[in-house]
Amino acid sequence: MLPSPNGSTIAHRLAAAGSRVIGVSLRNADAAAEWAAGQLRPAPEAVIAVVAAGERWTDGSLRLALEDLWGAGAFLAGVADRGVGPLSPEAEAAAAVYRRVAGRLPELLPDCAGGRELVGLGYPQDVAIAAEVNASRSVPVLDADRFVAAS
Repeated sequence: MLPSPNGSTIAHRLAAAGSRVIGVSLRNADAAAEWAAGQLRPAPEAVIAVVAAGERWTDGSLRLALEDLWGAGAFLAGVADRGVGPLSPEAEAAAAVYRRVAGRLPELLPDCAGGRELVGLGYPQDVAIAAEVNASRSVPVLDADRFVAAS
C-alpha cells in the first residue's frame, strides 16, 4: 500500500458508515475486480461505490488525480468484464477512459500532474511501480485501522 492521506480519510469514513472498503490501484485492479465480483455473486442487489480520491493542492483544495481515475476505470472495466452491472454512466465513462489508455500507462503516468510531482520530488521509481498494471494479486481490505489481505 502506498500512502494517500485523502484516500485514507475517505476509506475510514466509508468503513465507519458500514461499508466494506478495499484498496484498489492500477497494480491490483484485476485482482480487486475478481474479488469484488466474487463477493457480489451471492448478493446481486449489492452496490459497489468507487471513489477516485484525488489529491490536495498545497492550499488544501481538491485536485483531480488522473491516475486515480485510471485506477478506478481499470477496476470498473474488470468488474464489468465479469458481468457485474449495470454500471452507472460515470462508471462506464471511467472504464472507457481506462480502456483508451490501458496499453500506454507506463509512458503516460509520468506525464500527468501526479506523476510529474512525484518525479520532481525524486520518486521516479514510485511512478514506474505504480504503472505496473495488474502486477499485484493482493486485495487489501480495511479492518479497523489497517488494511489486511483479503481472504
